[in-house]
Amino acid sequence: MIKKYLLLATCTTMLYSCSRNPITGRSQLSLIPESELRLTATQEYAKFLSQNKVITESSNKNALMVKQVGNRIAKAITDYYTEQGKGNVLKDYKWEFNLVDAKDVNAWCMPGGKVVVYTGLLPVTQNETALAVVMGHEIAHAIAGHGRERMSQTLIAQGLQVAGQTALGSDAKALNIFNNVYGPAAQVGILLPNSRKQELEADKFGLIFAALAGYNPEEAVPFWQRMGNLNSQKPAEFLSTHPSDETRIKKLQELMPEALKYYTKK
Repeated sequence: MIKKYLLLATCTTMLYSCSRNPITGRSQLSLIPESELRLTATQEYAKFLSQNKVITESSNKNALMVKQVGNRIAKAITDYYTEQGKGNVLKDYKWEFNLVDAKDVNAWCMPGGKVVVYTGLLPVTQNETALAVVMGHEIAHAIAGHGRERMSQTLIAQGLQVAGQTALGSDAKALNIFNNVYGPAAQVGILLPNSRKQELEADKFGLIFAALAGYNPEEAVPFWQRMGNLNSQKPAEFLSTHPSDETRIKKLQELMPEALKYYTKK
């Protein structure tokens, strides 16, 4: 009987805690206010930067490139969604782009536009356009609310209640979930362990974001081919939350005509 009540309570919480993302148009479980996520992201991002070697743009052309690419994407999507009447989605974003000295082939974006690129990614991107594709993908995860969705699912699975009642940063369990959902504590190659649906959704909008900023989205295909060559021994697709490289490349090619509509060389 207790299990039935718990199940009923969980279903009721999920029913009344869904919101429609204005960018993707998809309904998502949303237990934590975006403002709370952005506040925690600002704090955790600063902590991460203080504990890692940040490369400054004044002494490194790659760090300058990361900031330039990030700022181009941020401006392009802010202008675009403002024109579409959806500027409120990004109005509270405080963008930051940093290159961190680490061998990880990785990049991530926290809520509110807190972005990190690792130096280990650059030998695989090889050029500014491929870097823009990756950064567009990571920014798309944040704007699409994928982290908030996964955090909400985890909170329910663990029977935790935050949902605006407790400051995220003051709840140790919730903060641990935050850091395992967003960049710093994630231990999975490039890109965080999102569901395949979320990954493909970020691929779609990441292509569009790169294109809006004047980067050719077609560079995504050779980039993911290079990623596939990094490790030939990967688990079967059904064992992974990420789409296989073959599935991803096929889907990217299907999405390319739409993304190219947004592309104007700058």
